[in-house]
Amino acid sequence: MWTIAGRELRSLFLSPLAWTILAAVQVILGWFFAVLVYWFIRPDVQASLANEPNAPGLTVMVAGALFDWLGIVLLLVTPLLTMRLVSEERRNKTLPLLLSAPMSMTSIVLGKFLGLMGFFIIMLMMVMLMPLSLLLGGSLDWGQLGSGLLGIILLLGALTALGLYISTLTTHPTVAAMSTFAAFLLLWMLDWTEKVGEDQTGVLNLAYWSIIKHYQPLLDGLFSTADVVYYVLLMAVFLLLSIFSLDAERFQ
Repeated sequence: MWTIAGRELRSLFLSPLAWTILAAVQVILGWFFAVLVYWFIRPDVQASLANEPNAPGLTVMVAGALFDWLGIVLLLVTPLLTMRLVSEERRNKTLPLLLSAPMSMTSIVLGKFLGLMGFFIIMLMMVMLMPLSLLLGGSLDWGQLGSGLLGIILLLGALTALGLYISTLTTHPTVAAMSTFAAFLLLWMLDWTEKVGEDQTGVLNLAYWSIIKHYQPLLDGLFSTADVVYYVLLMAVFLLLSIFSLDAERFQ
């Protein structure tokens, strides 16, 4: 499993796509970060915050807003990386060699999953330098910052597991990318149905299954076991489906 994870991580950094995505994410989020900081230090904003008894602090208005934009960027970026996990192996005729290797299908799937997650962790470490730079002129709420980071990692894990499963279903990476993006968009838009099923509560409400609905409370520093379990179950389901899909292909 760790051998495959290392191979996936190395292959990512050998391709121009990964470096392009890293650069694009840093430029886009860097611009958002600069705008958020500029808006926060404006005299009229500071005067307005000074008159509020429970005014939001630097962590909420800058770091929290940056993480909110990061979630949207990840919805667009993740399909470009998950599309190649299995479909590219199938297109390059290397998948039969991988499936015939003396290792379990669980090790193969988890190796590919952890390899891409390793890349995302590196990306997050680079992004985290932005909110940490706020320590040069202010203080941060470490609890909320940690909760937001946990939310991003869980969101990435769920998106990666879903993208990996869709990649096992097709030969063409482009089809995998478009299908993954459509699935992400559907899970995001489920939050818009909250008014439609307002007479239902809990899991019976379609909005409950929105991938963003469980991400936003963590950004606000509201840690809930239900939100963490939601993402863990989502990861487990799609990783199991990926294992079953590849296992069926190996059996054939």
